[in-house]
Amino acid sequence: MKFSLMQTGVIGRRHELEAGMAGQRPELYQRFLEEMRGYIRLADELGYDAYCSPEHHLQIEGFEITNHPGMLGAYVGLHAKRLKAGLLGYVLPTHNPVRVAEEIATLDHMLQGRLIVGFTRGYHARWVDAYASFRGVGATNVQHAKAKNEQDAINREIFEESVQIVKQAWENSTFSHKGKYWEYPPAGGSAGHPGYAEFGAGQDENGIVREIGIAPRPFTNPHPKVYGAFAYSMRTVDMWAREGGKQIVFANDLDFCEALWKRYAETARKAGRDVPREEIGAWGGFLILTDSKEEAQALEAEHRWFWEKWFIPHGQQFPNVLIGTPDDISRQIEQAHDRLGFTECFLMFGQGHLEPGRQNEELVRFAEEVAPRFATKDPDGTLA
Repeated sequence: MKFSLMQTGVIGRRHELEAGMAGQRPELYQRFLEEMRGYIRLADELGYDAYCSPEHHLQIEGFEITNHPGMLGAYVGLHAKRLKAGLLGYVLPTHNPVRVAEEIATLDHMLQGRLIVGFTRGYHARWVDAYASFRGVGATNVQHAKAKNEQDAINREIFEESVQIVKQAWENSTFSHKGKYWEYPPAGGSAGHPGYAEFGAGQDENGIVREIGIAPRPFTNPHPKVYGAFAYSMRTVDMWAREGGKQIVFANDLDFCEALWKRYAETARKAGRDVPREEIGAWGGFLILTDSKEEAQALEAEHRWFWEKWFIPHGQQFPNVLIGTPDDISRQIEQAHDRLGFTECFLMFGQGHLEPGRQNEELVRFAEEVAPRFATKDPDGTLA
């Protein structure tokens, strides 16, 4: 089994966040980068598979300071020898998908394949509204999805079309696309150039560009591994089953998880894809490893403060928590594995709002006391 880390992107400790506007304090962001560098190097040494970051913007309060997955992925590559960068993920309703495809392909070359990629829909209205790729597209959350309202529908349409465009750009030397929201090249084509005809492709006999292509194509053939981050809706599960993305699930309701796995397999078969059970999804949760019940309660309370102050008002749910001793956490992983059959586990940890010494101890103990029960190190040092 492989184990990957997911950073929360918090810039400061609780008292610094409570002081307000922590996200705009340069000294805190410098400390954030220094701490992130330390976690990357430690994870690289210990055998974790990937170090992952989400995408968020305009977070002046100091929560989720992860405003460019590509640059943060390059930062992982700069400070690790074998650890993968995890971009989990680009919020596609706020991007031009061809540019995203090209950016990821470029980073894939820089990291020579040490890259995994996820795509998400965006739940934070303030920055999704400001960065929207089309006027009128907005954020969506569990409540919007359950209501099946127009805001959720538009977000989903743009998201799904964008995923298809990214894959087209990766998998073809040149391509054209005409969808509900995007058209490449634009209607009527684009102005040509003699060099396109002599050295390239996609230009017709009249000198009009009819197809485009990204440069470079991905280093990984046909492209980096794609994840759906994070799956809670059956309609999203259906989309990833059709498109070939591996869902990541942070839920402790194993009946619900099993239903997701079953739905994915059924939809994939209908789409002509026979997916091994271990490739359907990855599972995980928030890591709180300690031998002390008192410390476990205190740490969980700290994480709940963070969640209740920030995520829950955004419509997010409190995630699965892997809490307790190495034996306790091992039992949780084993029970989930026996039901779901996954071979990848993603661990959120308290990067940023807890002290590095405490976090380092937790990451070391997990790698040395829990992971070996499910994995051995392969020749390059990765737990698998």
